Amino acid sequence: VQLQASGGGLVQPGGSLRLSCAASGRTFSNYAMGWFRQAPGKERDFVAAITWGGGSTYYADSVKGRFTISRENAKNTVYLQMNSLKPDDAAVYYCAGARTAYTVPSTSGYYYGYWGQGTLVTVSS
Repeated sequence: VQLQASGGGLVQPGGSLRLSCAASGRTFSNYAMGWFRQAPGKERDFVAAITWGGGSTYYADSVKGRFTISRENAKNTVYLQMNSLKPDDAAVYYCAGARTAYTVPSTSGYYYGYWGQGTLVTVSS
C-alpha cells in the first residue's frame, strides 16, 4: 500500500489550501482514511477522518468548521480542504489508511497501518 500526499505550500493567514492523498495497492473504497499533522517539536495530532464510503466524517475540535475531509473512491484519493488557515495550522500533514477494512475510523494513530510521506503546510504573512 502506498499513500502519496501533495498540495502543501505557503499560505497567508486566512487563506486556503487543499491537500490530496492518492492511494494504491489495495481496494481504497474498503478503508477509512485520516489526516494527521505534526508541528516542529510537537507530537503528531489527529486532524480529520472519513469512513470508507465517505458517509461519516470526524474532526479535531481545533479544525471543526474550517477543514473538510472528503474522498473520491473512483480516483483512490482523499482530500483535506483547509480554509481560514491560522499560523497554528502550520505543520507537516500526513494522510493515513486504516489497517482493517470496514471499521469506524479512530483519532488514534494506532488505528492506521499505512502512512503517506507528509506534505508541509506553512502559514505565514
